[in-house]
Amino acid sequence: MDRQRGFTLLEALVAIAIIAVLTGSSVPAFRELRRNVARTREVNQFVQAVHLARGEAMKRNGVVSLCPSRDGLWCAADGTAWNTGWILFANQDRDSPAARDADEDLLHVYSAWREGRIVANRATLSFRAFGQSGVTATFAFCDDRGSAAARAVIISQTGRPRVSERSSSGAPLSCS
Repeated sequence: MDRQRGFTLLEALVAIAIIAVLTGSSVPAFRELRRNVARTREVNQFVQAVHLARGEAMKRNGVVSLCPSRDGLWCAADGTAWNTGWILFANQDRDSPAARDADEDLLHVYSAWREGRIVANRATLSFRAFGQSGVTATFAFCDDRGSAAARAVIISQTGRPRVSERSSSGAPLSCS
C-alpha cells in the first residue's frame, strides 16, 4: 500500500492561520524596536559629540562649542531645534551664545533627526579645558510616542553627560 505524502487543505489552512497570527503580533514589536533603535542612535551620537567637545577643549586648551545648524556650516541663531542637526567647532573668540565664524575650525557635523525632536534648555553648549560653561543642560530626545518613551542627555556643570529616563530633578521628561 503506497501512502501519499503532503498536507491536507485543513492542515495547510491551520498552518497559514498560525503564521498570520504570529506575523501580525510581531509587526508592532518590530516597529517599537525600530523607534527605540533610532532614538538610541541619536542619543548616542549626542553623547559622543559631548565627549568629543570635552576632549577637543582639553586638547586645544580652549573653547569648543556645539550649536544647532540647518546647513552643517553655521549655527542657527533663531531658536532652531537641535533635531535639525548640529555642529561642533573650535570657538576661538569664545562668544556666548556660541556662533561659528569663518576662521573657526569646523570639527564635526551631525545630521538631522527626522523621526523625532530634541527639546533642550540650552541654545548652544560650550566646553572649556576644565568643564562646561557652568550650567546644567538637559536635552530630551522625543518621538511621536511622547514623554513616556523619551530619553534625556543631562550634562553636568563639569561637562559630564549621562542618559536618563527622567529630568535632572527626577520629574518626567517634557517633550513640548
